[in-house]
Amino acid sequence: MPAPKDVEKKIEALREKIRRHEHLYYVLDDPEISDAEFDKLMQQLKSLEAEHPSLVTPDSPTQRVGGKPREGFVKVSHSSPMLSLDNTYNEEELRAWERRVHELTGRSDVDYVCELKLDGMSLALIYEDGKLVRGVTRGDGSIGEDVTLNVRTVRSIPLSIPKERLKKAGIPADFEVRGELLMPTASFKKINEEREKNGLPTFANPRNFTAGTVRQLDANVTAERRMDFFPYILLQGGRTYFDRHSKTLSALDAAGFKVNPNHKLVHSMDEVWRFIQEWEGKRDSLPYEIDGIVVKVDRTGLQDELGFTGKAPRWAIAYKYAARAGITKLENVRWQVGRTGKLTPVAELSPVSIGGTTVRNATLHNMDEIERLGVKIGDWVQVERGGDVIPKVAKVIDDKEHPRGKADIEAPVKCPVCGTKVVRTEGEVDFRCVNANCPAKLAGTILHFASRGVMNIDGMGDALVTQLTERGLVKNVADIYKLTKSDLLSLERMGDKSAQNILGEIEASKKLPLERVIYGLGIRMVGERTAQFLAEHFGSMEALAEAGVEELQNVNEVGPRIAESIVEFFSIPANRKLVERLGEAGLAFKGKKKERGTKLAGKTFVLTGTLAKYSRDEAKKMIEDAGGKVTGSVSKKTDYVLAGADAGSKLDKAKELGVAVIGEKEMEDLTR
Repeated sequence: MPAPKDVEKKIEALREKIRRHEHLYYVLDDPEISDAEFDKLMQQLKSLEAEHPSLVTPDSPTQRVGGKPREGFVKVSHSSPMLSLDNTYNEEELRAWERRVHELTGRSDVDYVCELKLDGMSLALIYEDGKLVRGVTRGDGSIGEDVTLNVRTVRSIPLSIPKERLKKAGIPADFEVRGELLMPTASFKKINEEREKNGLPTFANPRNFTAGTVRQLDANVTAERRMDFFPYILLQGGRTYFDRHSKTLSALDAAGFKVNPNHKLVHSMDEVWRFIQEWEGKRDSLPYEIDGIVVKVDRTGLQDELGFTGKAPRWAIAYKYAARAGITKLENVRWQVGRTGKLTPVAELSPVSIGGTTVRNATLHNMDEIERLGVKIGDWVQVERGGDVIPKVAKVIDDKEHPRGKADIEAPVKCPVCGTKVVRTEGEVDFRCVNANCPAKLAGTILHFASRGVMNIDGMGDALVTQLTERGLVKNVADIYKLTKSDLLSLERMGDKSAQNILGEIEASKKLPLERVIYGLGIRMVGERTAQFLAEHFGSMEALAEAGVEELQNVNEVGPRIAESIVEFFSIPANRKLVERLGEAGLAFKGKKKERGTKLAGKTFVLTGTLAKYSRDEAKKMIEDAGGKVTGSVSKKTDYVLAGADAGSKLDKAKELGVAVIGEKEMEDLTR
């Protein structure tokens, strides 16, 4: 039976009232009512919705948290790349960036917007018809993870915006907002204090904790940890909507987003520098962490003209404040094994407070750095903590008040986790564990093996791999092929359908070609392209495993270091056994030998724009079959840029560097 119209009106009026108070409290930090009064309004709405469930809408304030924990995160492609910024560390570098802006645009009258560089994580929010439909992490910049359920719990993110308000702000009904998600310092300290009280390990910094929180599979956990979202980009169809960045910030503010108020439109680099100096002195007064200032060209037209490098926009720069430092004693050094097998020396320190965070560990990078510093166990050291890096030992303090230590720091001989003898390739600084089955690198090895472009086992992401390894169900990649449905159903948040889908993905991976299997082994310095050349040259895993350094160097683009890395991998009995088990599981160990042409040997190509006759993959194959190499970014080492219709910044870069630009006809002539 439909609910009476008066009830519907009462519910909507109550929602609007709650939304208003949420905005006052979480966005403007200016509440009009007490927490108890707010809770009473929310309880009234919940009761009415419980009586009339047909009137519950996804954008209701009661629906910020709801539903069962999900089983994993879905990968989502971004509408346009989410790029990081280039960094600068002093006034000279900043003014050099300004000169490049003037030179590339041919203008000296450039306006800039200065913003605080918030120390959080990047997030994209997609709105359709004024309603939040998706929240996506930055990921690798091209593909992120759908964390919609979690971002809905962030009170400063509006679930819906009335059309009238959007119209007044000049924003279309369908749009995308990008910004920074962060945890206020007070919330972070409170959580760490509670964890310490309960005997639990504390978190290193608010940024990492924010990233971990938003990737919680259970949105109820995320809801318990108050976070804030500060937007700074508005897009439609992947493109900037307003003609000035300053207009974007004003419009987002008018639409009800929590735009950081500490930004300023300026008209010269002198004004930029004054803003930077002002906030360096005031940064400790902020309720959240910043690690610098972001400077952006204001006019969108100039931004488009400036374009991008391979990694970052030319129209924006980040000025990084100097790292904060403290002096403490080096108590011990332990060797930590990373996901790739690299061993890193970690300094265990007497606790020291640096910039409001207690530091107990710091990196020493490698043995070369230890020797450069001349550091010993027992030394007093200066430790620096930057906003975007883990703490590091910067120098040894040697004076009357700080006596020197006496115990040398020993280089590792064996992996501290699996006991395998570590290797240090000539010409390299790092020691490595090359045991593919080492527990310390197991999760990383499995994630690489299962990833798209390798064995493509969809659904085998961080959360699932963590459970599989922690429960001992998967001790190496070959164990993936022994998993049963009952194994998967024993895991948390795993349903029958999901389990069946993953088993289907595992079975399908057996049909992938030999080069994928070689790539999946995670042999150091053997990437996708090298794996393909190895498969084509040897035609079987057996022939590859038996090849010596000299024979391997006959393979296209395989030099002495790559050849030694391959021989080193197959020389370890545990790795041999792993490969044998993968063969027994039914993976493709044979392929077709193929001789590539040499006409374009040593030539590097970059593709840009839309080609008329060929797909990108077809053009890439033609070039590679003729011995050429295709890369993603233009540099002085690029020989040719193959440009199609609507070519973008890569074409501009080619012209800037004087790289030859060709069309499809010229490519055909070169590859024949």
